[in-house]
Amino acid sequence: MDLSQRLNEDMKQAMKSQDKFKLSTIRMVRSAIKNVEIDVKRTLNDDEVLEILGREIKQRKDALQQFESAGRDDLADSLKDEIEILTQYLPAQLSEEEIKEIVQKAIQETGASSKADMGKLMGALMPKVKGRADGKLVNTIVQQYLQ
Repeated sequence: MDLSQRLNEDMKQAMKSQDKFKLSTIRMVRSAIKNVEIDVKRTLNDDEVLEILGREIKQRKDALQQFESAGRDDLADSLKDEIEILTQYLPAQLSEEEIKEIVQKAIQETGASSKADMGKLMGALMPKVKGRADGKLVNTIVQQYLQ
């Protein structure tokens, strides 16, 4: 079952169980997916849907930080719940150790040795960890290796 079908099935299940919060979250994501499908005039594959899910989660994490710093715990809690629901559709996330191994291999492949090579290294790395690791974490680990 592809990701779009899974979202549809989970939406139907949320309707049946009258889980309004999960239903509205899934509808929001499906709407974002549908908007992109209309723009590109075709249905999206799983990688493209994952990219949209990642973008939606990133937006919510950014908003979460702002709500927490403003002391709006009520809004922050609902965003945490949305992030938790959306994270279920992402592939299993890489651990920090797994990311470090991938970074070390990419450094060997690209020959990166200084921060000047960071763009080349990140360009080689991101397709390997796309959707499975947070970009900020990858960036932090890369900076540790490129001193």
